[in-house]
Amino acid sequence: MHRRTVSIVGSLIIAVIAIISFNAWHRAQAAKQFVHSSTPTIFIHGWGSSAHAEEKMANAAKRAGVTNTIVRANVSRQGKVTFNKTIPAHAINPIVEVNLADNKLSGYENDYPTGYKHGATYVKNVVLALERQHHYRAINLVGHSMGNLEIINYINENTGNRKLPRVDHLVAIAGHYNGLVGQKTAKSPVNQQTGEPERQDATIKPLLTLRQTFPTNTRVLNIYGDKEDGSHSDGDVPVNSAKSLKYIINGRAKSYREVEITGANAQHSKLHNNAQVNRELINFLWRK
Repeated sequence: MHRRTVSIVGSLIIAVIAIISFNAWHRAQAAKQFVHSSTPTIFIHGWGSSAHAEEKMANAAKRAGVTNTIVRANVSRQGKVTFNKTIPAHAINPIVEVNLADNKLSGYENDYPTGYKHGATYVKNVVLALERQHHYRAINLVGHSMGNLEIINYINENTGNRKLPRVDHLVAIAGHYNGLVGQKTAKSPVNQQTGEPERQDATIKPLLTLRQTFPTNTRVLNIYGDKEDGSHSDGDVPVNSAKSLKYIINGRAKSYREVEITGANAQHSKLHNNAQVNRELINFLWRK
C-alpha cells in the first residue's frame, strides 16, 4: 500500500473516531442537562397545517440531545391512527408529531367551538394508540393555534379519566381561547391578575368548567406573539385572546408561565419556527 493511501486511510479512521467520540460526549452532556423519561411529548398542529409545522421544534429538541426518537402519528378523517414506526420500548423523551387529515375541521365552519370538541377526539385517539404501544403514566402536550383548542377540549372532556395518562406539561403556542383577530371578543381587555376577559367568545365558554376541574399536577407554559405593528397580535391571534388561558385554568395548574415573543418573527406561523420558542420548549419540557 502506498504511503499516500495509508495516510488517507489513517486520516479517515481518525475522523471517524473523532465523530464517534464527539457524539458520545454530546450524549453525555445532554444526559446531564435533560431529564431521562419515557414520557412522550405529543405535538398538535394548527388549522390548515400538517406535521411539517412541528418538525422544526421536534428537530431542535433532537439536536439539543433531548431525544433520538421522533415518530409520526397520522390521523385519518375517521380518527384512525397509524404510526410511521413504533416507539422503542426504552426510548428516552420520545416525540410524536401528529398529522391530521381533517386539518380544517370540515363541516364545522359555522360552529368551530363544537369542531374543537370534535378535534379533541383526534387527540384522544392518538393517546389511546400510544397506550396500545406502551403503557404511559404521563404525557406532555404541545399545541399551535387550533391544536391548542383541540388539546384543551381533550383535557376538558377527559379530566378525571384514570384510564388515560396524566398530562405532566402543557405548552400552548398562539392559542386563540377567546377568538381570532377580527372578532370583537378577541381584543377584549383581560384582567392582568386573573386573565378574565371583559367579553367572552363562544370558544371560551364551554371551557370554563375547567376552572373547577383543570388538573392540579399539570405545568403550563403559554407562548404568544406580538408583531409590534400596533395590532397587539401575531397577525391572527390577539395577545389578550391567548392570555385568557390563565382564566380558564383558574390558578389550578402546578405552575403557569407566560412568554411573549415580539417582533417580525412573532408572526403566527413563524412561532413554530422560532429559535426563542424552541429554547423555551426545551427548557420547560426537559431541562433538569
